[in-house]
Amino acid sequence: MRRVLPLCGLLLIASCGRPGAGEETGGMPGAPTGVTAVAGSATSVHVMWNAAPAAQGVDGYEVYRGPTKVTEVPGSTHMVDVVRLHPSTAYVFTVRARDSAGRLGPRSREVRATTPAAVAADRSAPTAPGRLAGRAAGGRAVQLSWSASTDDRKVVSYEVYQGGTKIHSVGGGQTATVVTGLRPDTRYSFTVRARDAADNLSPASDTVGLTTAPGTDDGRDTAPSAFRATTRTADGACYLDLSWLPPRTDGVVTEYQIQLDGRTATSLTWGGTPPRGRATYSFYLGRESGTRHRVRLRARLPDGTWGGFSPELTVTTATGGTAAP
Repeated sequence: MRRVLPLCGLLLIASCGRPGAGEETGGMPGAPTGVTAVAGSATSVHVMWNAAPAAQGVDGYEVYRGPTKVTEVPGSTHMVDVVRLHPSTAYVFTVRARDSAGRLGPRSREVRATTPAAVAADRSAPTAPGRLAGRAAGGRAVQLSWSASTDDRKVVSYEVYQGGTKIHSVGGGQTATVVTGLRPDTRYSFTVRARDAADNLSPASDTVGLTTAPGTDDGRDTAPSAFRATTRTADGACYLDLSWLPPRTDGVVTEYQIQLDGRTATSLTWGGTPPRGRATYSFYLGRESGTRHRVRLRARLPDGTWGGFSPELTVTTATGGTAAP
C-alpha cells in the first residue's frame, strides 16, 4: 500500500512504477482536482474540473452548492452551468466522482464564486467577440484568442463553442484560452460568444477552423517547459532538484509524473492550489556520488490524459551537478 505524505501543500506518492492513485487499485474514485468556478451572469456560475481517476471508471459527477447537490453529469463531462442563483451572492461549490459500481468518492476542495449585481431592464446584448484566431498545439490541443466584446454595462464571461456545443467558459477579463482533449489529424470549428450580467448573449464571433497535428501526437505542445535539473549533496546524501513551467491548458494542472532512468519514480499531486508559475521539487537519489541519471516529467491534463514529456536531462550525483540534454 502506498504512503501519501503531505509536503508543503504537495502530496508525494511513491509509485515505483505502479499506477497512480485510484488507478487499478480497486478503490473508490479520487477527489476531482483543478476545480474552478466563474460567474457566468448574475444568476449563473460555470463550474469546471479535471477528470478523476477510478479503478471502475467514472460513471458520473455530482456538483454541490454548499451541502446541497444541485446537479449531476455523465462521467465524460467535466463542466456545468449552475443556474437559478441570486445576484450579488457568494457561493461555495464542490464536486464528487461516482464510479460504475455506484461508489462516491470524496469531495473536491471548495471553490468560491460571487455573482455580480443584477442590472435592471438590461436588454442590450454585448457585441460579438472580434478577430477570433487560433493555432493547433500538437495533436490534442488548440490555442484560441479573440478581441474583447463591448457592452453598455459589463461583459461577465465568454463562452467557447465547438461546432454548436458549448465546451468552455472564461471570465469577462480573459480573451484567450487553450482547448485540450482533442484528436490528432481532426478538423474542428470554434466560435466565441460574450455574456453580460443580465444573461444577454452576444452573437457568435466569426468561425475559426483548425486541424490538429496528424498521426500519433508526441505531446510536445502539452509538455512542461523550461525544465531544469541539478544535483546537490547534504549530510552525505545526494538530492535531485527539479523546476519547470506548467503547460498551458484550459484548466488547472495538479498532477505530474517524474521518470528517472526510463522508469516512473514519483507522482506529485498538489493538495492545495498548484503554482501557476515555475514549480519546484526535490527528492533523494542515494549516497553514491558520480552516478549518472536521466530525468524527465509530464503533466496530467485537465481532460484526464497525460501530456507530453519534457526533454530528458542527464545529471550526475555530485556537489553542483548540472543537467545536460
